[in-house]
Amino acid sequence: MADFEPVDRCGITCIHEEAVTAVKQRMLEDDMAQSLAGIFKTLADRTRVKMLFALMHQELCVCDLAAVIGASESSVSHQLRILRTNKLVKFRRDGKILYYSLADDHVITLFQQGLEHASHDDSGAAQLLIPSPDLNL
Repeated sequence: MADFEPVDRCGITCIHEEAVTAVKQRMLEDDMAQSLAGIFKTLADRTRVKMLFALMHQELCVCDLAAVIGASESSVSHQLRILRTNKLVKFRRDGKILYYSLADDHVITLFQQGLEHASHDDSGAAQLLIPSPDLNL
């Protein structure tokens, strides 16, 4: 078996104290790191990603959102509860109908950055990044 150096490690242990100190002074507090990890965990589900993408373009009720993504209303309702708990979506009531939309512009920015990163080599993806102009966040 041939010896080889792992690509993701240094060949020696060498701590650069100035760099370590500088970064430690700016390190996230544990509660903020937990909150941020929670957002990424919430986004780590293809159904919720599709729902956010749909809501980036149009306010939708639960029934419409279920039809758009091809899921049951029960499943969509469950996923919306998770998105709402993590402050990514909000709703308004119109009689018996609940209309969902993105919570604010930060969600669009977060989503656009993620989509842009995921589609580096896809020139057609730029069109996906443009939210509908009539969104009222």
